[in-house]
Amino acid sequence: MIKRLVSIIILAVVITSLFMVLSETAPFGDDETVVSHRYIYKGVDETGSANLVTAVVLNYRGFDTLGEVTVLFVAATGVGAALYTRKHPVRKNKVEASLIVKTGSKLLFPMMLLFGAYIFVHGHLTPGGGFQGGAVIATAFVFKYISDTRYSIDHVGFTKMESASGMIFAGLGIMGLLLGGYFLLNILPNGTPGELISAGILPIIYIAIGIKVGAELTGIIDRMMGVEA
Repeated sequence: MIKRLVSIIILAVVITSLFMVLSETAPFGDDETVVSHRYIYKGVDETGSANLVTAVVLNYRGFDTLGEVTVLFVAATGVGAALYTRKHPVRKNKVEASLIVKTGSKLLFPMMLLFGAYIFVHGHLTPGGGFQGGAVIATAFVFKYISDTRYSIDHVGFTKMESASGMIFAGLGIMGLLLGGYFLLNILPNGTPGELISAGILPIIYIAIGIKVGAELTGIIDRMMGVEA
């Protein structure tokens, strides 16, 4: 009982001390704590991104976004482990798609891939980004599965794309840490806000996220489509 009481007292003292130090360093209400003002009034100048949401997600809170991508990777790994078989499962006794569905899939598939790429390439200029673009790309592969019961992705190729895109994201963050002292420091010129080549490393990160999310979601879909109901 005494040990627990002492532990509680020590923990309370440590937490109180931390709060006192933080309040003296950046008192509540100061510019350092009103981050929304900084995002709105300085976001474009500091990041070069015309889309302030992108500036927040990939610059000011870029490390948090890396965590979100990691969560998706862990989820995809979990699904793959749960549905793993030595041989890729073959879908059986599935009804063949109609001619309309097959024809529509052939027309929509390349257009959806292009649209998904457009979303994450222009993520620093317009609403959208890597997660949204990757989801659109994964949806394009859903059309392929619906229209062709024998269709299956190349897991080796998708795994390589996923790994490379994740390494690009983490690598840019580490480069910023080594060159400037903090993770995901923008090491490229911001350029002119509103132009395609602008916002420094943000477009590169969104492209990497878009490819990674698209590959991971498609892998999950492929595994689930191979499971018989």
